[in-house]
Amino acid sequence: MSASIEIAGVSKVYDGGVRAVDAVAMDIRQGEFFSLLGPSGCGKTTTLRMIAGFETPSSGAIRVDGADITHVPAHKRDMGMVFQNYALFPHRTVAENVAFGLRMRGLDKPTIAAKVKAALAMVELSGLEDRRPAQLSGGQQQRVALARAIVIAPRVLLCDEPLGALDKKLRQQMQFELKQLQKKLGLTLVFVTHDQEEALAMSDRIAVMNGGRVEQVGTPTEIYNQPTTRFVADFIGDTNIFRGERVGTNLDVGKGLILALPPSEVQGTGVLSVALRPEKIRLSPHGDTPAIAGSSAHGIVENTNFLGGAVLYRVELAGGHRVLVQQPNAGTSRLFVPGNGVTLEWTPADLVVLKD
Repeated sequence: MSASIEIAGVSKVYDGGVRAVDAVAMDIRQGEFFSLLGPSGCGKTTTLRMIAGFETPSSGAIRVDGADITHVPAHKRDMGMVFQNYALFPHRTVAENVAFGLRMRGLDKPTIAAKVKAALAMVELSGLEDRRPAQLSGGQQQRVALARAIVIAPRVLLCDEPLGALDKKLRQQMQFELKQLQKKLGLTLVFVTHDQEEALAMSDRIAVMNGGRVEQVGTPTEIYNQPTTRFVADFIGDTNIFRGERVGTNLDVGKGLILALPPSEVQGTGVLSVALRPEKIRLSPHGDTPAIAGSSAHGIVENTNFLGGAVLYRVELAGGHRVLVQQPNAGTSRLFVPGNGVTLEWTPADLVVLKD
């Protein structure tokens, strides 16, 4: 049975006045894969450790299914934990590592053996019970740590950058497996990561953190397509951010570049920032398409990054602005090279207005 988690105005201040977490508030739903995403030092791991009971909040409350657990010891919270370094006992076998939490709970040997066998089967490690951690690959060690966390049947599973030590291909494989296992067991899973792609791929919802605060909470599509702040837009994937003065229904960003604002933003005055994702911009050879004021511009390809399935271009516009443009590599589209003249086109509705 999974659980909901409420984090109500939680702060953590260390000796010396260092405020690691600042009035964080969020609700994590029952059975949800919820990621805490942000750069190093943003407070995501401290937040996770307070949920786990390894750290005590300086203020605020943490509730699980409505019950206040702020000062409940970690071993009484009915939560499993997977650490970045796996924290396996090197002198113990796989089976002994997985059984550790069950032994601490005083279960009898036959029950422990049955539960360990079932947990290892879930993570596809049957037959490796007698090996020691040093005899396992990184991916297998990660599975042992996962089996040890789920064997106690926790209501909440907490993961602190558990895939960070794996190579890219294995990390991607484990993303699928962890997500599948979470859904199969119906666990509430709180996942800490600094990897934007990982969070977007795995999460039901994401909390983006910065400087100890939550910048935005939303689904992966909401976070990516409708970032609410400049930090979120800039941190999640590549983006172009323009800042300028409203002039009628347009945004004047200087150096001759005028952007037509989305229909929902044509009212108002003052300075405004907008984001435009590189894949929302279309490229064509200069001269093929006339420039339309507000939704297109001419430029010169300055650089190209071939990404396999796509090509990322950096284009310098006539006034000096540099814009990132990503085009799919479908095998039919023309590939531009540095020095090519191009026309950039976009739709005003693809501009996202940001809170600075």
